Amino acid sequence: MLFGLLPDNIIFSVLEQAFYIFVLFKVFKKCDRKGWWAFIPAYREYQLAKCADREKDGRAYLFFALLELIFGFVFRYLFDDFENVEQVTVAQMLMLCLGLVTTVGSLIYQIRIYSGLIDLFGYQRGWIWLLVLVDNSVLLAVFGLSKAQPKFIYIDESQNKGAALSGLHASAMESGLTVNIEERVAVDFFKKKCLLRDIHLNVEPGHMVLLLGGSGAGKTTFLNAVNGYEKAKAEIILNGTNLYDEYGKMKYRIGFVPQMDLMRGNDTVERTLLDAARLRLPLDMSSKDRENRVDEALNFFGLMPVKKSLCDKLSGGQKKRLSIAMEYISNPDLFILDEPDSGLDGVMARELMSGLRKVADQGKIVMVITHSPDRVIDLFDDVIVLAKDSKLTGRLTFFGPVDEAKKFFGREKMEEIVLRINRKEEGGEGLADSFIEKYAEVCHG
Repeated sequence: MLFGLLPDNIIFSVLEQAFYIFVLFKVFKKCDRKGWWAFIPAYREYQLAKCADREKDGRAYLFFALLELIFGFVFRYLFDDFENVEQVTVAQMLMLCLGLVTTVGSLIYQIRIYSGLIDLFGYQRGWIWLLVLVDNSVLLAVFGLSKAQPKFIYIDESQNKGAALSGLHASAMESGLTVNIEERVAVDFFKKKCLLRDIHLNVEPGHMVLLLGGSGAGKTTFLNAVNGYEKAKAEIILNGTNLYDEYGKMKYRIGFVPQMDLMRGNDTVERTLLDAARLRLPLDMSSKDRENRVDEALNFFGLMPVKKSLCDKLSGGQKKRLSIAMEYISNPDLFILDEPDSGLDGVMARELMSGLRKVADQGKIVMVITHSPDRVIDLFDDVIVLAKDSKLTGRLTFFGPVDEAKKFFGREKMEEIVLRINRKEEGGEGLADSFIEKYAEVCHG
């Protein structure tokens, strides 16, 4: 009775939408996802993209779909009294062009998402023409109503429990570095994503520490949390002072050397260090004292012979030593280096790391990421091992002397340790969770 009172176009739209929801529900069920997502506009397309392991394409499609919705309302307003082409204004033409770009963008990402679904269900790529020439509901019906099953099921690993929390807490030391990171989170497409969790350790002064872990384990995120560049929910104490509470003062007590060399190529080595001294040393320090400090750094890192040379003319190893010297100028208590030996051969890497060993021997803490740890492992005192647990969160798998790390993991080489904790799909053994919990048990005694 109700349908008899409605216009034919409305009846058709309702039936079309009902069919789309029905076949989408079937696809979600095949992909082991919640069927009721099919009833939620926009979000259902994002979930469909995740089924095809095209999550990033799903985000982009949502963006264009939102723009299409906005332009739809704008068009109704701008063209409400539109009668002929001669009435088109500049604003209307601009909106038409933007609407066209948005429609094309939406179609491109729809094609990418549905191409992923075609691969997922094992069909030929030519089936994509059903989307372009007919309708996405028809293509979804092919996936949802046929006997074809997905080749794989996308698993949202953020829903896993992950390794149990350790219950540890490092007591603050008067000298040295104390790290208590509860968590470091980021918001990723309206979802809270935990990058680091439950990391607690103490580093003694004079120790050179290797930061070890596979790709994505959170090594750089950890360094940024420790140096205060990206604050975490944490307590970072350096020589008795809370870094986060006194960041304005304490940032000069930390030397951070990133992967890229931050220097002007047309400056001399001496000028580069003098500029660093002006930035990092007290303003009331005399010019003579600053120059003496620069000479100390030049001598310490073996750069005195190239004092007047342009930075562009330095070798790779000399540039790295200069980058470290720029931080050494302020005599920091903690040195943090992100792959300082990147691009260097074995001899140059060894020379560079030996220089860092000398820095540590002055009572400093030196923390280093390197992707070739075994060629210089004898220079390190301790190793911090980070790994992604089954929830894909960076966790502490081990902290302690290098020899103890070898016994703990049952491996002689650092690169073999990484293989033990790397995920199986990354070529590892996938034992991160068990080692995280084993380390907590060892610490609890």
